[in-house]
Amino acid sequence: MRKITRDSIIAFINGNNFKRGNTQVKTYAHSNYREFILHGNVIADMNENGLFISDGGWQTVTTKERLNGFPNVHIYQKDFQWFLNGEKWDGSRIKV
Repeated sequence: MRKITRDSIIAFINGNNFKRGNTQVKTYAHSNYREFILHGNVIADMNENGLFISDGGWQTVTTKERLNGFPNVHIYQKDFQWFLNGEKWDGSRIKV
């Protein structure tokens, strides 16, 4: 896991703001809502209902690497198809 991924995931889980390069974590003081942003696209968000992820419209190596930093998330690609925790996944927003 890359250092930027580890640092940003820790910030996200702890509810801290973070920004380095193309990766940003935004937390909102008025609620428990937080966003994980890559290249300006939200690829993960968390609220009182849990953690949700998506590919943000871009199935890239970097997106996959950042998402794989989250607990209970394992994404891999086979024959141009993404799989999330062993199931085919089209990248749309899903609770994990």
